[in-house]
Amino acid sequence: MGMRTMKLVAALLFATMITGCANTGANYRPLVDLQGRSEAQYQTDMRQCQEYASKVMGAGESAAVGAVAGAAIGAVIAGLFGGGRQSRNDSSMYGALVGAGSGGVSAEEEQRTIIRRCLAGRGYNVLN
Repeated sequence: MGMRTMKLVAALLFATMITGCANTGANYRPLVDLQGRSEAQYQTDMRQCQEYASKVMGAGESAAVGAVAGAAIGAVIAGLFGGGRQSRNDSSMYGALVGAGSGGVSAEEEQRTIIRRCLAGRGYNVLN
């Protein structure tokens, strides 16, 4: 397997991994102290908070946006510094991978933060 093929396979595996994580942040269930609260009310509140979190861009979508932006930035940087076509292609691919990774991670954390804040706003003691 050539170097170019290995790079393509790595990029595809990474993209598949990020897409597989789509909206897992919206399904996040933090550790919550239920002292004085009913399990039924907690389940209802958790479901509603998860619905709020699912309204923001999930990891898969954010990774796709990050990949496009990273690819464009990588190509521009390679072009500015006199890289040939192969250099621009490689820079675009690496930029796409970095953009996809950072976009997916930040979207995941944003969804988790929304769930924690939502539960805390409803009076729950969120432990993590």
